[in-house]
Amino acid sequence: MPVKNVEEYINCHSYWEEELRQLHEMILTTELEPEIKWGAPVYTLDGKNVVGVGAFKNHSALWFFNGALLKDNTALLINAQEEKTKALRQIRFEKGEEINTSILLPYIQEAIQNQKEGKEIRPERDTGNKELAVPSQLAKAMEQDNALKEAFHSLTPGRQREYANYIAEAKMETTKLKRLEKISPLIKSRVGLHDKYRNC
Repeated sequence: MPVKNVEEYINCHSYWEEELRQLHEMILTTELEPEIKWGAPVYTLDGKNVVGVGAFKNHSALWFFNGALLKDNTALLINAQEEKTKALRQIRFEKGEEINTSILLPYIQEAIQNQKEGKEIRPERDTGNKELAVPSQLAKAMEQDNALKEAFHSLTPGRQREYANYIAEAKMETTKLKRLEKISPLIKSRVGLHDKYRNC
């Protein structure tokens, strides 16, 4: 079931509850409004996304939708996907790591100020219809399994791309095949690769 509010999201991720709650309470001291978007807490200013928080397998994170524009507070920022992500930046926390609000709040306040000034990195518009590149391993599996093929094509383009990239990004053929074996039941269940992090 999709979560309806931040409290539900935190309850769904009990392992990271302490970290998520501290981040949430810190952000509530600012003028940002909490919402749920893409199954996770997002904090907005006049409807514009400024920061978000999330729980993942090995870390929790505070992310900035236009983090690449931060100039004064940058030391902790990382770009999770160097070649793909232009605007988004995040700060990661391992289990038990201190959430130091005196260090983190200036990042958020600068991000709020940037939003007030209308600074944002706009996504590049794709001028053509970018065709999905299905890895050969997945294409072959779908040729041999009609249920897999039908389920894959019933997914949203974004979910199809997640699965295709997951296999394509593996370097070795054996890893590609292991990943294919892992995702086949998920595809047949008609769920996305990352849905467990979006929903409870």
